[in-house]
Amino acid sequence: MGVIAIKAEALSKQYRLGSAAQSYQSLRDVIMQVATYPLRTVRGLGNGRLKGSGDPEPSLWAAKDISFEIQHGEIVGIIGRNGAGKSTLLKLLSRITEPSSGWVELRGRIGTLLEVGTGFHPELTGRENVFLNGAILGMGMTEIRRKFDDIVTFAEVEKFIDTPVKHYSTGMAVRLGFSVAAHLEPDILLIDEVLAVGDAGFQKKCLGTMGALREKGRTVLFVSHNLAAIENHCSRTIWIDEGRIREDGRTSDVVKKYLASFGSEQDAYKDLRTMERQKAGGAIRYTGLEFLNGHSGQEIVRTGERMALRLHYTVTEPVSYPYFGVEIYNELGTMIASLNTWSSGYEVPLLSPGDGFIDLEVDSLTLMPSQYYLSVWLAGVGPRWHDKIDRCASFDVEARDYYGSGRGVERKFGLVVFPCRWGPLGDGHEHTNELETQVSNTDCQPDILK
Repeated sequence: MGVIAIKAEALSKQYRLGSAAQSYQSLRDVIMQVATYPLRTVRGLGNGRLKGSGDPEPSLWAAKDISFEIQHGEIVGIIGRNGAGKSTLLKLLSRITEPSSGWVELRGRIGTLLEVGTGFHPELTGRENVFLNGAILGMGMTEIRRKFDDIVTFAEVEKFIDTPVKHYSTGMAVRLGFSVAAHLEPDILLIDEVLAVGDAGFQKKCLGTMGALREKGRTVLFVSHNLAAIENHCSRTIWIDEGRIREDGRTSDVVKKYLASFGSEQDAYKDLRTMERQKAGGAIRYTGLEFLNGHSGQEIVRTGERMALRLHYTVTEPVSYPYFGVEIYNELGTMIASLNTWSSGYEVPLLSPGDGFIDLEVDSLTLMPSQYYLSVWLAGVGPRWHDKIDRCASFDVEARDYYGSGRGVERKFGLVVFPCRWGPLGDGHEHTNELETQVSNTDCQPDILK
């Protein structure tokens, strides 16, 4: 069993709702509160309420009974919906926020990047903030001077290092903050979703740095909504839901359950009976569209995974050889694909009056991460239109490590991803293990991909 880097036991944080948080008060503030208390009491009675009358204040448990252990050298992902308590957990672990109950033990020097500009003074220059932030994180003056050039170069702010931070863009502030935290060489690094504001090139550098920290035996906790990044870099993931740990285990298993939770809460069945028609008047009419992905149906698919739909219809009179069709469009209205029974050779000789359904299954949906829209149509020989509904449903495609390279796929690479393989090298060039190691370890991204 490895050495424990982080241990949390029944960690909880409660916030009072509808009341101002307690802050530092000066002597003048205290005197003013005492002097105005009678007036505030009378006002409270006049409004039918009096603070301290026994009515409990509403509260919110942002974190509740969270317990776990993390070993040295682990990179652990933390996922969950907005407001689930992920950021609160990191603030508790970094001791920025005091827990209402429970305790946490951390062994080693801690580096944090929780919010944009954390530890930066807006009036100070980037140079001054590097020394200030480094000192706050526990770096000595000699160590900061020795690493200063590397910090600035990594953050890509050489031209602005003597400019006050208040003039920095959000991305510049995040880059500098991450660079200081990473070059501290902490034993434990806590990273919130702030990496999302950086460009793709810088995000890749940051993720590469996280991998390097893991190889050095450092511990990283990484909060992100980018599930591809979580899968690529985290062997273990914790899913936080409503302030509690819902799942903790192997990343692939936790991510699968997390995505399935969206489908269980969303309406996987789309009622098409009252939707506006672009073509109508035929003997067949769509009544509904159902997503069959996962166990409970969901409108989220991951790049390269299966997608299944069920089209419900009603028939008013016998129809010979109808054709069913589904069209997929991107956010800009460009048709990505038209899937229909005529092209695939699936013949339906006759439909009798009544209700029915037909299933469409895509074995591998090789679309890039984005939101997509579905249009459906029904036609017959002639051609004859029975029914057509544009943009009647939408679904999301989430990023996934499609090639198993640890680098994932991104929207900037095009509209679709193809199954493919490269190599071997020809013209006498040998493919050596040494070359493979050099390529796989590089953190660089070609300019053409940025």
